[in-house]
Amino acid sequence: MRKAISPESPRHDLDGNELCALTVHAHPDDEASKGAPTFAMYGETGVRTVLVCCTGGEEGDLNNPALKEPGMPFHGLDEVAQQKLMESVRPVELAKSVEIIGFNKLHMLGYRDSGMDQSPKNLNPECFHMADMDEATGRLVKLIRTEKPHVIVTYNDDHRGYPHPDHVKVHEISIRAFDRAGDPSWYPDAGAAWQPLKMYYSVWSRSRLTAVHEALLRLRGSSPYDEDWFSRPNMDDRITTKIRIENYFWARSGSLRAHATQVDENEPFWFGLSDEELAEVYPFEDWILAKSCIENHSPDAQHLEDDLFAGIKQKAR
Repeated sequence: MRKAISPESPRHDLDGNELCALTVHAHPDDEASKGAPTFAMYGETGVRTVLVCCTGGEEGDLNNPALKEPGMPFHGLDEVAQQKLMESVRPVELAKSVEIIGFNKLHMLGYRDSGMDQSPKNLNPECFHMADMDEATGRLVKLIRTEKPHVIVTYNDDHRGYPHPDHVKVHEISIRAFDRAGDPSWYPDAGAAWQPLKMYYSVWSRSRLTAVHEALLRLRGSSPYDEDWFSRPNMDDRITTKIRIENYFWARSGSLRAHATQVDENEPFWFGLSDEELAEVYPFEDWILAKSCIENHSPDAQHLEDDLFAGIKQKAR
C-alpha cells in the first residue's frame, strides 16, 4: 500500500510562511472520501497539509459485515459492546488514514458525533450539533491562527443532498472562522490574527458522478448510483477549480480501506472501479472557490483554476 512521500523542500509565500492548506471535516473517513488525492498531491509537492476533524465518529454504524464474521473483532457483540468498540477503533482508523494521505498535522476539534439527521443522538449536549456556534468557531479560529493556512477547504452550502447535522455545522463554523481568524477583536486569547486567503467548498460534481456511473455500467454491467443520486443538487455551474489528481487515487482507496468499520471493500459504491480506471474515467477533483482575499482573481465555470493556490504569490524554489 502506497503512502504519501515527504517533499524535498517546502514551498513558501513571499513573507517566508510555509504554504499551508487546512481542511475541515465532520468525522473520521470524511477526509478519505472528499479530497484525499488533492491533499496527498499537495503534500508531496511542498505544501503543509492540516486536517481538522470535528468529531470522533462515535455514532458511526458498522458498515463492513466482514468484521462480524467469526474471528473478527465485532463477532458476537451486542449493541452496547459494539458501540464501545467502535469508539475505540475509529481513532486508530483515522490515524492510519492520515498517515496514508500524508497530512502533516491532525487536530481533533473535540466534539462528539451527533448521529444522523433527526436521530435522538442529535440532542446529546456533548455532540457537535448542540455546540455553541461562537465557542465552536473559536476552537477552529485558534487552530487557524496556529497553523496559518493560506487555503481552507470545507463543505459546501447546499445540504440538500446530505443534511447530516455535523456536516451542516462544519460549514457554519468554517465560514465564520475564515472571517474571524484575521480579526484580532475576535477571540483575543486564541493567538495572533491570521487571515486565510482562500476558502473552497468540496463538491461531488454531476460530471464526475455521470462519468463513473456510465463507466460502471459499461465495465461492470451495473451501478450503485440510482435515481436518488441524480436527483441531488447539480452544482457543476458553480465549480471554479479542477485539480488533476490521476496519479493520486491511491490516497483515496488506501485511506478508505483504513476506515474498515465504515467501508466495505467489496462495495461497488467505493471500489467498483480501480484506481487506474478512475484515472481514465475522471482524473479530477472539483472545488468551488467560496471566499477569496486575492485582488483581481475571480475564477468561474468559464475560467477554471487548476490550483488551489492560484493567485497566491510564492517564493521561487
